[in-house]
Amino acid sequence: MKDPRDIIKRPVITEHSADQMADKKYTFEVNPKANKTQIKDAVELIFDVKVVKINTSNIKGKLKRMGRHSGYRPDRKKAVVQLSEDSKELDFFESV
Repeated sequence: MKDPRDIIKRPVITEHSADQMADKKYTFEVNPKANKTQIKDAVELIFDVKVVKINTSNIKGKLKRMGRHSGYRPDRKKAVVQLSEDSKELDFFESV
């Protein structure tokens, strides 16, 4: 198995994902080649919690232009992980 920190890239902090944290749903940007089983194992190893459900979505990169030059942002994969009721909450704002 790959290193769990290669699968989970970073948490996605938006207004919508912050609202979902009350329901113990956390959003992460993950490796585009990772499947749900790998994501579940990585989250359980890194944060020491129990995962109940995972929803994933592949997001295509947007077309961006700088003058007459154009290119695409990179494609990415997003995972919404729901934790069990008895799991502890994840703290992304510990130092704030």
